Amino acid sequence: MRLEGKTILISAAGQGMGRASAIACAREGAKVIAVDINEDTLDTLPSEADGIEVHKLDVRDRAAIDALASKVADLDGLFNCAGFVHNGTVLDITEEDWAFSFELNVTSMYRMTQAFLPGMIRRAEATGTAAILNMSSMASSIKGFPMRTAYGTTKAAVLGLTKGIAADFVGKGIRCNALCPGTVDTPSLRGRIASAPDPVEAEKNFIARQPMGRLASVDDMTPMVVYLLSDESSYVTGQAMLVDGGVTI
Repeated sequence: MRLEGKTILISAAGQGMGRASAIACAREGAKVIAVDINEDTLDTLPSEADGIEVHKLDVRDRAAIDALASKVADLDGLFNCAGFVHNGTVLDITEEDWAFSFELNVTSMYRMTQAFLPGMIRRAEATGTAAILNMSSMASSIKGFPMRTAYGTTKAAVLGLTKGIAADFVGKGIRCNALCPGTVDTPSLRGRIASAPDPVEAEKNFIARQPMGRLASVDDMTPMVVYLLSDESSYVTGQAMLVDGGVTI
């Protein structure tokens, strides 16, 4: 019960990393506010663990974010997990691709943080600490990868956002860190593999770049999520936490 008594909001909680994190946090005693744009996947989440409350939310919609922030309790933890992976070189990126990548991968985090941070400061005044966790990646933000220019640029921007928030609010008990996973076996990844000209070869290539010889599972990531949202990490802020199976050695 490492998160007992805490209220934690997790975006993109309908599937993949967000869903696994919502379940893991609830099982550690947190009240989890799980949000996603996809109601079908979101609605099945409360059956996975006690203490999960779901809300449909488009994290690109400022008015909807502000409305939710006015309704829910002050947060002890916020995990900005929503994101999109664009595939292509700089020559392949359209203006629309670039704008959408930044809107979902970076601007949504700015909006969510701006909406929920005042309540988190109030919680930190009462409890001593509150934590923001932003989803980044080892891809391009730490190490360059082919065909990931737009994605990597946004994930590098997430690190800048994370460090800026951490520096501004460390004196108010707010911690802000970024999670930088390796290649995780999620529905999003499976969709990218399936859309490749040769899906079998694509999967082999993803695995081949992992020094451990396998893709990460969501369960490889959730222990770090729980740690960074718990009081166990009370002296950790402004960090890019790599959980990448050795890719960036």
